[in-house]
Amino acid sequence: MEKMGSFAIVALIFLFKDVYTLQKFDKQPQYSEVNPGEDIKLDCKIFNKRGTCSWQKDNKPVGLYMKKYEWAGTQETGDCSLWIRAATLEFDDGEWECQVTASDFTTQDALTSAPVRLVVRVTPQRPRIEHRSGTVTPNHNVTVKAGENASIKCLSKYGNPPAALKWFLGNQEITNFSKQSNSPEIDNPRTWVAASVLEMQLNKDNHRNSLKCIAIHESYPAKSQSTEVRLDVTYAPETRLVGTPGSDVEEGVDTVVLRCVTDANPPANILWKRAGEANQIPVADESLSFRPVTRRDSGIYTCTAQNKLGTSDPLTVQLDVKYPPVIKSVGPDRLQTASLYSQAVFACDAESHPPPTYQWLQKPTPSTSPDAMLRGSESRLVIRNVTYDHQGEYVCRVVNLIGGRERMVQSEAVSLQVVGAPQILREGGEDASVEVVVMRGQPALLRQVVCADPRPRRVVWEWGSLQLAAGQGQGRYHAEELIQDDREDCYEARLNIQDVELSDSRNYFMYVENDRGSDRCSVRLAVRGSYTEPIAMTTLISLAGACFVVFLLCILCGVYCVRAEKCCFNRRGDFRPTDLESEKSELDSTGRKTPKIDGVLHNPGDTMYCSTPTRRPPHTITAGGSPEAMKVRLAAMVLQPPTRV
Repeated sequence: MEKMGSFAIVALIFLFKDVYTLQKFDKQPQYSEVNPGEDIKLDCKIFNKRGTCSWQKDNKPVGLYMKKYEWAGTQETGDCSLWIRAATLEFDDGEWECQVTASDFTTQDALTSAPVRLVVRVTPQRPRIEHRSGTVTPNHNVTVKAGENASIKCLSKYGNPPAALKWFLGNQEITNFSKQSNSPEIDNPRTWVAASVLEMQLNKDNHRNSLKCIAIHESYPAKSQSTEVRLDVTYAPETRLVGTPGSDVEEGVDTVVLRCVTDANPPANILWKRAGEANQIPVADESLSFRPVTRRDSGIYTCTAQNKLGTSDPLTVQLDVKYPPVIKSVGPDRLQTASLYSQAVFACDAESHPPPTYQWLQKPTPSTSPDAMLRGSESRLVIRNVTYDHQGEYVCRVVNLIGGRERMVQSEAVSLQVVGAPQILREGGEDASVEVVVMRGQPALLRQVVCADPRPRRVVWEWGSLQLAAGQGQGRYHAEELIQDDREDCYEARLNIQDVELSDSRNYFMYVENDRGSDRCSVRLAVRGSYTEPIAMTTLISLAGACFVVFLLCILCGVYCVRAEKCCFNRRGDFRPTDLESEKSELDSTGRKTPKIDGVLHNPGDTMYCSTPTRRPPHTITAGGSPEAMKVRLAAMVLQPPTRV
């Protein structure tokens, strides 16, 4: 067993020794490029080299020649690198291999490197751009249609190796939209043609942008060359309107210029039409001008643009010309006569845009408000129940708004004449009453205004059973003749009363009559008794309260005095009620009775001032002092008048 183990160990040692001593590549040749006429070294290093080094190109052995193919290192050390002097495309461009023969016949460790390409550079031509099988010269246009896929080719010819091609649209790289292919030139297979095809969809935003193809090659002085063209992207017209009025347009004042701005390639023709008209509007350019605008220019206008690729969508604008109101007629007549309580109608015909608002105004008179009275807000004024208040002049005022400003025109005046029975003007309505307040002893003036056409022929004031015609007088009463009022066909009737009495307080009726009828109305006269101003209710309540408080104070004072007097007699001790009663009995025994004055009973003390008291026999009061002093005090008490509360 020990001998077998030793034998295995020895076999393994020899095996590892053989493996370790096999030759192998330490460094193989790599892809290389060289400019024509320059030297280049192809590296090839062998570990544990025992065989012989050699090179071959394109599967053919290459011999060693001075100043052309030379060893670049010491072969004994395993450096089999090769110098290629003054490289040329014809002899040196190709695939090279480094080879080493086997160490011995039995080892079979010969080596051959992977073929590597040695490229002898050839500067390619300047890249060119082709479109639709035609070459586009630099800075010229490549015409494509918007929305369609464009196929544009860039070629770089007779280069070695083939150039790398890149695309730029403006400043943005778009190489990812392209594919590059390289192929040997037909007439010079050792050089290449590089072709890159750009496939992308362009739109109108790319119009007039630059499209650039860049060829990258080490043999170029700047390492690259480029060719640039312009994109001519064609598209159908698109339009937009400029100058559309943003506010009201007034006739004869404003100027309107409508512009149909077009975006199209190739340029488009502008077409203007007005709604309702078949013919086109001839224009010199894209603008449609109205200088100044008139109402005849109002309408709906349509703009379209057209080129060989199509027609734009129509754009519509409405031109709405405003103009202030103009009154065409007012009437039907300048003077209209209406019977009392009948109907009167006026009409006002005006033209404006926008439609106006109407106001019928009755002109003021000196006796009315200084402001005109609004009678109606329609083009027709209908007065259904004419009274003398409606008599006068009327104007029609027409108003509209243009640009936020009010435009107004007023008609000539038309007149309304009212005829009919008298009408007494009542302030506040038919059922309202008039009251005149006068102090007693002062003169009173009662007035009524009556309107009538024809003029009243009879005016009478009536009260109680009395009547007084205008122009007549009786005692303190006088009825004046009718006085012409400021208003046409209106008169003022007056009744004067001198030194009025309380009995004059009553209703006074005025009766008026003409050929067409009559009317009757009353005036209330209220006569006050004095000039004293009426006392306010709060003042009366305050005075009553004060009097009541004084009355209570008087009662309290009287009670206090009576009680105080009794207390005084009690403290002296010289008076007894029995004595007073005895004296009273003596007086009553004389046969005299208590007198009655004005139907009111009075106590005996009230009559003692008008008659002498009867003497009585003297008697003695034993308690409380001498009889003489007691008599004096008793007499004083009897004769003293009673206290009134």
